Amino acid sequence: MAELEPLYLIQTTCLCCEQPFHTSRVRSSFKKTAKTDTDFCMHYKTVNPDYYVVRVCPFCGFSFTENFSERMTPKHKSLYYDRLGKNWNALDLTGERDWNAAMQSYKLALVCAQIKEEKDRVVAGLLHHIAWLYRYKDNREQENRFLEFALDAYVKVFETEGADVNNARLMYLIGELHRRLANYQQAVLWFGRVINDKKIMDSAMIRASREQWVQTREDMLAAKMELPEEMRESGT
Repeated sequence: MAELEPLYLIQTTCLCCEQPFHTSRVRSSFKKTAKTDTDFCMHYKTVNPDYYVVRVCPFCGFSFTENFSERMTPKHKSLYYDRLGKNWNALDLTGERDWNAAMQSYKLALVCAQIKEEKDRVVAGLLHHIAWLYRYKDNREQENRFLEFALDAYVKVFETEGADVNNARLMYLIGELHRRLANYQQAVLWFGRVINDKKIMDSAMIRASREQWVQTREDMLAAKMELPEEMRESGT
């Protein structure tokens, strides 16, 4: 009996040229997590399913995820062909991907999302994933660059779509990205909003915000920064 392969093919249809094509996914049984970072970045023991999130059309190159809206206007299609599609060299990213191919797919999806004027939360997710890819390579400079882009996009999501998304998770994430970028005063404010908002019932995010509030205090002490008043009083 043949050994089960980690990847399997699904059929999808390009949002731009509307041609059907196959793209790879990772079987659930091969998704083995080694650890999860405090900003939800998962590290995998073997195959990384994140490498296969983006679907890259081999015919026109348009790249998208399942979070993209399905409709694409003629104006956006024309824009895409002008900027990228007319120069597409039939690169095939439908099979097994290494880190470089994964990065290429995410950066293509980011450009496509911007051309298509996707929602801020879709763009924020792509930027955050690119930061994670750099984290896998220990490239702190590029990771932080894309964490900053992602943070700006998440703040826009909060300002424009706050009522429609999981507010507690989003607020926690904004706080955690501020902490990772050493914007400690802002991190404290966002964690505090999750902890103190009586309308928030998400116990997991409240607990995570408390933990990272304490971590931020330790970060500030390690950096020899003056603590805000509420942190000095706490003693935790």
